[in-house]
Amino acid sequence: MINYHLTVSGRVQGVGFRWSTYQLAKEMGVTGYVENLANGDVAIVVQGPHETVRRFVQEVQAGVSPYARVDNVQIKPGNLVDFKDFSIKESW
Repeated sequence: MINYHLTVSGRVQGVGFRWSTYQLAKEMGVTGYVENLANGDVAIVVQGPHETVRRFVQEVQAGVSPYARVDNVQIKPGNLVDFKDFSIKESW
């Protein structure tokens, strides 16, 4: 198992990015959450088997919503957490 914290910048708010990320996570069977940040970025915490999480990250980098534009994805390893599922967090 691996846990990554992603910060996605670009045109990623107001374009269905969180919902598309949620759908992708459900399809791939990973856990964690996605949330909008006040600065216009989107934060994702994703956890699951190494190869599955790496494929998830590749899909996010490619842009999970046809209306989004991903300019940059910062990736940091995180600690494993006891997530039950993947969710969309309401922010601020």
